[in-house]
Amino acid sequence: MTIRVFRNARIHTGDPARPPAEALAADGEEIIAVGTEAEVRAATGAGAELVDLDGAAVIPGLYDAHIHTANYARERSQVDLRHARSLEEALAAIAAHAARLSPGAWLFGGRWNSNQWERPVQPDRHALDSVCPDRPAALPSVDGHTVWANSLALRMVGVDSATPDPVGGQIVRDEHGEPTGILRESASYPLRDLMTAGDLVDELRAAQEDLLALGLTSVHDIDGEDCRAAYLRLHDAGELKLRVHKAIPAEHLEAAVEEGRRTGEGDDWFRTGPVKLFSDGALGSHTCHMIEGFAGDEGNHGIAVTPYDELVKLIRTAAGAGIAVATHAIGDRANRLVVDAYEEAGLPPGLRFRIEHAQHVRREDITRMARLGVVASMQPVHCTSDMDLVAALLAGQDLASYAWRTMLNAGVPLAFGSDAPVEHPNPFAALHAAVTRTRPDGTPPGGWQPEQRLSVGEALRAHTLGAAYAAGEESRKGLLTPGRLADLVAVDTDPFASDLDAIARTKVLATVVGGEIRWQRFP
Repeated sequence: MTIRVFRNARIHTGDPARPPAEALAADGEEIIAVGTEAEVRAATGAGAELVDLDGAAVIPGLYDAHIHTANYARERSQVDLRHARSLEEALAAIAAHAARLSPGAWLFGGRWNSNQWERPVQPDRHALDSVCPDRPAALPSVDGHTVWANSLALRMVGVDSATPDPVGGQIVRDEHGEPTGILRESASYPLRDLMTAGDLVDELRAAQEDLLALGLTSVHDIDGEDCRAAYLRLHDAGELKLRVHKAIPAEHLEAAVEEGRRTGEGDDWFRTGPVKLFSDGALGSHTCHMIEGFAGDEGNHGIAVTPYDELVKLIRTAAGAGIAVATHAIGDRANRLVVDAYEEAGLPPGLRFRIEHAQHVRREDITRMARLGVVASMQPVHCTSDMDLVAALLAGQDLASYAWRTMLNAGVPLAFGSDAPVEHPNPFAALHAAVTRTRPDGTPPGGWQPEQRLSVGEALRAHTLGAAYAAGEESRKGLLTPGRLADLVAVDTDPFASDLDAIARTKVLATVVGGEIRWQRFP
């Protein structure tokens, strides 16, 4: 194996007890020495390959604890409506994209956000029909919990006025009982199953270059079995450049148990992760499960996507087979039910149980999460994206929202990620949001609910060691210390020495995974 010495750098190991180092040595994929250059060179001998980092700051490889890499890979070539500020802008972008597609091809993509439109009302199938009448179209909202479909798409999956709402979902209807084209939660699943065109292996191969360029060296992928198969093909071909902890979809749990899958099985490049369950929907879609109703829509308490008894049953099935559980919960009622279900099912030692998002929680339930050891897998940019929506829809409720400081002080383990493609996968945007609680433009001054801000070290730890802990991989990842994997990132901005606002503008210079440079800005 090749011994490499990464030198001429300011290396933050992630261990607050260690001062920054000058050099780091890797023997193959593992770190064997960290310290001054003289100390590291003495430990490795004269034959080591030297890699000069030209004075760059170095941090542990960033680990995204919640990302949909298959969706991200597919959407790189689909219509993007995130920046549309009106229905008319969205329709113009859809029409332009549709004109580039082959005849009859489905139109996918979207990520529209009607909450940010000049007239914040959800669109309907007739608007979509006006620019896309002759091809089926299905466009997820920015949070992914609502799909906007045209008339042809609805007909192709058999949704009409006689179709009942499924358990955990809603077909929105007009005053005549006809579907409007808006499908929420499980009602959208038949259309989501069709959003798989293209060669996912090729798409993931290209997408991993994007993620490496952002400093990500590991991901917790939350997508489906097709994504697992594609990653395994890349792994077998020696083309996997970042490390994957792969979740199991809820609908595949029984099959995974029969196959003998267990959380943590695999190698340092690909491991089986938890089963992903859903307790509720999302705030933007008005489907997160709340104890109190939404302001202006008080009778709506959101949607319980998975009934409580079924949730307990699934948790027991997974735990009994050695599979950890990660449950999506955004509303305070959903978070309470997940904690209840974890407590009722019993959490076996050795498995890390998680709540994905944990956005709006009652403080007494945070205390229970800490007592049970439940990991809060959170996405800091959701806070800065949604702060106005929270103020509008949840005003006056006794909630701890995006409560990183409260959770950390209570002893709840934090793991940070992006939820891409809902948000951009840039981890430095997440770190900036976590330490400032402001948007990239610095608003609101001083940060939204600034008492929940984290220090740079705490935020970075949640995006490195915290994510590794959530996967049960903390002995291999998250710190730059001997015996751990040589996964590190050289950056142009030292997060510990720069102005906080500069963190969001950080540029990655090189990304090292397993002791090899897998991406660099200047070859």
